[in-house]
Amino acid sequence: MKNENFEIKNRNESLCTKNRKAKRLEEKSEITITIVSGGKKSPEEKIMYNQSNDISVLGARIKANIFLPIDTLLKIDFTLKNPHQMMISTLGKVKWIKSLFANESHEAAMEFVHTPSDVTQQLAIYISYKQNIKDLNPV
Repeated sequence: MKNENFEIKNRNESLCTKNRKAKRLEEKSEITITIVSGGKKSPEEKIMYNQSNDISVLGARIKANIFLPIDTLLKIDFTLKNPHQMMISTLGKVKWIKSLFANESHEAAMEFVHTPSDVTQQLAIYISYKQNIKDLNPV
């Protein structure tokens, strides 16, 4: 039974990975989120300090301390963990959100929008670099 659950989980993860439009880098990073617009249900707090769980050239999975309604427009700022410590700043929209820990913490998917091509290129290079290092040094 345990092996069956493991196989099902791996099969589901493989299907999710195949459906992805871009490779994701699993890496936790400190981020600053500024709410640009969110409608009537927008949180009162406009700037939050949170963390991203993974990132791709198209978006990020973030952990937030407040609920962010779907389609909320956000500005996200974070620093790439490379020797140059490059700061990335882009806009994104909340695509889905789920509550964790009795509504005290939330996980959300953010799709980048209107991202300048140089930022997309910097992210692509960074993600490729980090994945190559990970492939060469599996843990």
